[in-house]
Amino acid sequence: MSTDSYTSPLSERYASKEMQRVFSPDMKFGTWRRLWIALAEAENELGLLGEDGKPAVTKEQIEELKAHVDDINYEDAKAREKLVRHDVMSHVYAYGLQCPNAKGIIHLGATSCYVGDNTDIIIMKEALDIIKGKLLTVIDDLSKFAMKYKDLPTLAFTHFQPAQPTTVGKRATLWIQEFLMDLADLEYVSDSLRLLGSKGTTGTQASFMELFGGDEEKVKALDKLIAKKMGFEGCYPVSGQTYSRKVDTRVMNVLAGIAASAHKMSNDIRLLQHLKEVEEPFEKNQIGSSAMAYKRNPMRSERIASLSRYVMIDALNPAITSATQWFERTLDDSANKRLSIAEGFLATDGVLDLCMNVATGLVVNDKVITKRLMSELPFMATENIMMDAVKAGGDRQELHEEIRRLSMEAGANVKQKGLDNNLLELIAADDKFNVTLAELEKAMDPSKYVGRAPSQVVEFIDEYVKPVLDANKDRLGIEAEINV
Repeated sequence: MSTDSYTSPLSERYASKEMQRVFSPDMKFGTWRRLWIALAEAENELGLLGEDGKPAVTKEQIEELKAHVDDINYEDAKAREKLVRHDVMSHVYAYGLQCPNAKGIIHLGATSCYVGDNTDIIIMKEALDIIKGKLLTVIDDLSKFAMKYKDLPTLAFTHFQPAQPTTVGKRATLWIQEFLMDLADLEYVSDSLRLLGSKGTTGTQASFMELFGGDEEKVKALDKLIAKKMGFEGCYPVSGQTYSRKVDTRVMNVLAGIAASAHKMSNDIRLLQHLKEVEEPFEKNQIGSSAMAYKRNPMRSERIASLSRYVMIDALNPAITSATQWFERTLDDSANKRLSIAEGFLATDGVLDLCMNVATGLVVNDKVITKRLMSELPFMATENIMMDAVKAGGDRQELHEEIRRLSMEAGANVKQKGLDNNLLELIAADDKFNVTLAELEKAMDPSKYVGRAPSQVVEFIDEYVKPVLDANKDRLGIEAEINV
C-alpha cells in the first residue's frame, strides 16, 4: 500500500472487496471489450458487408478479440491516452495491438458512449445486486431479533419523552418496514434498467444506417442482439448520445433511501445505548475512548450515520447532472459520474456491512429496560386507574383533575427532589379512588400496556417479511467483514 499519496477511505476502510471489484478497472475495461465483441458478433450475424461484398466482420476476427478479452494491456492504453487525450480511443488502440487482424473492426460504427454508457449500466446493475443481497440479510437479521424480543415490554418515546409502552421487537419492525420499502424500490429500478445500445452520436443511429445500407430492420435488430448478448431485456427506446442521466438519479435515490433507513436505525440504537437499554456489539479488546477507559461508544452506529449522510447528499450529484444536460449531450457529466456513482455504491455497501454486523450482535439489557419502564408505568396506567374508579361510581371529570394533580406532584418529586415515583402511593391515599396500594401494584404488569405490539410483530413478519425472505432464501446469510 502506498503511503505517500491519497487513498480513498471507502476502499481502504469501508467498502467490501466484492463491491470494489465491480468498480475496478478490470471490470470497466473488460466490459468495454465484451461490448466490442458483442457489437462485432451482432454485425457479423446481421450480415454486414464490406465494399468488396464480403463480410465486414469475420468469425476469425471475433475469435481473436475473444482471445484477449481479459489480458488488458493497460500500459499501452495509458501511453496512448497521454498522446491523444481520449480514453476510449486509447483502449481501442491498445486492443488493436493485441488483435492485429481485428483492429480495423473494433468499435465499428460506435461512439464512445457505446462502451462508456453501456458499461455504466452493466456495472450499476451488478452493484445493485450486491446491495440487494446485503439488504435482504439485514432484513433477515432484524426479523430474527424482532421475533426474539416481540414480548419484551419497553418504554416507548414520542419527542423522546416517555410514552405508552411498546415492545423491543415491535420497535425493530419499524426499522424492517423501511428497509422493505427500500428493497421494493431497488427491485423496481434494477428490473427497469436497460442498455443504451448502439444509438450513435446523437441517438439517431445514423452511422449504423450508413453501415447497413439504410436497412432499418437490421439497425433495429442490432440493439436487440447486443442487449441479449449482454444479458439485458432490451435497450432504452430513445436517447441522445447518452442514456438519460435520469437513470443515474433513480439509482442513486434508491441508495439514498437505504441510507436514510440505516441512519434512522443507527440513531435509535445510539439513543438506546445512551439509555443502556440496547447496545451494539462491543469486542473484548475494543477501546471506546482514548481517555475514558470505561466508555462503550456506539462507534459502528455512528459510522452508519456518518456514511449514510454522505450517500444521501451524494444523491444530489446525478440529480443536478441530469437537470443540466444540454440537448443530446454535454460532457459535464463525466467527471462527476466517475466519482458520485462509484462512491455512492461503495459507501452504501459499507453502511450495509455495518448494519449486518450490528443487527446480529445487538445486546439487550432487559433489566435496565424493565427498571426504566416500571419507573414510568404508574403515569401510563393512570387512564386505566381512572376508568376503574369511574366504574366504581366516581365522577370522570373530578377524577381526571385529581389524577392530573397527583401526577404533577409525583413528577415534581422525581425531577425536583430526586425521589422515586410515588404516584401509586398518592393515589392509594386519596379517598376519591377507593383503591389500595396492593391493588394498584398488582395492576402494574407491563404486558397489559403494550396493546397489540407482540401480535403486530408476528403478523408483520409472517405476512410481509417471510414471503420476501422465502423468495430470496438463497441470498441470505451474508457475513459482513468490518475492517475497523
